[in-house]
Amino acid sequence: MQRLPGVGPKSAQRLALHILKRPEAEVEALAQALIDAKKQIGLCSVCFHLSADPVCEICRNPNRDDTSICVVADSRDLIALEKTREYKGKYHVLGGVISPMDGIGPEQLTIQALVRRVSQQKTKEVIMAISPTIEGETTTLYIGQLLKPFTKVTRIAFGLPVGGDLEYADEVTLARALEGRRELD
Repeated sequence: MQRLPGVGPKSAQRLALHILKRPEAEVEALAQALIDAKKQIGLCSVCFHLSADPVCEICRNPNRDDTSICVVADSRDLIALEKTREYKGKYHVLGGVISPMDGIGPEQLTIQALVRRVSQQKTKEVIMAISPTIEGETTTLYIGQLLKPFTKVTRIAFGLPVGGDLEYADEVTLARALEGRRELD
């Protein structure tokens, strides 16, 4: 249980003890559900988001804007953006970020598929929505250079969270907040 992300030793112990107390049929149902999910869920052939079908629901949706692609590192980021209900375009999931220290180069990610997709479609804008870590910035700049010949490339704004205090923000966050400022409506 401790191998699961975000599960420490105490939580792992609590989960294991809970499972051991449950009826055998319930434990078997849980195990079967995990096995079924692993077998049935794959990656969308278009955007590489998790999907039980060859093409995911978002890519199949004719009401989504085909001219805008939002690039994210993984499906968790896509899910977070979808929860806002603000973005109406399509997505592209990279499967991570460039990280030479971890042995992840551009060829381990779905970058070439993104370049092919953008160069073959009528994409008007690619929005880079990757966390502003060193690896995220490297990935964003690398992809930006590859896509600029084909379309406009933008990035999401970064800055202060709603309810955050200026005095507690680090210098990079404050600098990004200033860079991403916009006129009052």
